[in-house]
Amino acid sequence: MGFTPAKINLFLLLKLPSAFLCGVRATEITPDFCKVSVKHRWINQNPFRSMYFAVQQMAAELSTGALVMACIKSSGKNVSMLVLHSKSSFSKKATGRITFICNEGALVKETIQLAIASGEAQSVWLKSVGTNSEGLVVSEMDFEWTVKLKA
Repeated sequence: MGFTPAKINLFLLLKLPSAFLCGVRATEITPDFCKVSVKHRWINQNPFRSMYFAVQQMAAELSTGALVMACIKSSGKNVSMLVLHSKSSFSKKATGRITFICNEGALVKETIQLAIASGEAQSVWLKSVGTNSEGLVVSEMDFEWTVKLKA
């Protein structure tokens, strides 16, 4: 049984209800990329009538973290994961539907395989780019994930 957007969204509801209530939803996942979408609404806005930065970060983090979770599950090993650092840049007001895409699945797989083979913690920076419905980049987020084989 693989990762599906429905399973990821159920995970959000049960384990990350604030993201779910803000409208963050996984829309597509493959071994190579993950797409997450969130629509600007009253509940997730800032005082300037655009999407609050933290909501964008939740969606972007999910697009990277879901790839890590899916790869860990497919490895069959007991691997821990944690965000170590994050960086963000915002280039345009986030209004309407914002879609975050991380397409670094191959890098995730390589990092997890290295962590399993070496038994040592490994880290990887993953980028998620958020675009509006016109295809314009509104924000870019980078997350440093650390993975380690559990003893």
